[in-house]
Amino acid sequence: MVSIIHQKVMFSTARRLTTRPRSSRKVGSRFTAFGGMLRGRMLMIVPDHLIVQSWRASSWKKNDPDSVLILQFDRVKNGGRITLLQANVLQHACRNIKEGWPKHYWTAWKTYLKNRRSR
Repeated sequence: MVSIIHQKVMFSTARRLTTRPRSSRKVGSRFTAFGGMLRGRMLMIVPDHLIVQSWRASSWKKNDPDSVLILQFDRVKNGGRITLLQANVLQHACRNIKEGWPKHYWTAWKTYLKNRRSR
């Protein structure tokens, strides 16, 4: 059984919401994160607006399907918003992934943006 994760996060900053990715911006290119614990491919990129990736953890079985991650970036009054949709998430991984986004990404991005504003 698979699940869908849907989250929205607001950033109160007038600065650009995105930073340059460490992976290629080329569709079809591979990426890794967290020392290879996560990997996938860039499926679609609309600069400053949308990123779509195939996405999987190294702990998943070879025959487990990739999940599909969609990140939509929007400017809103006084800041920005990221809407995340991650589909085809394996049931046994869903809780960790759902809790991992705020823990490993949203909090870190907010801290990074806050520190950049205070410079």
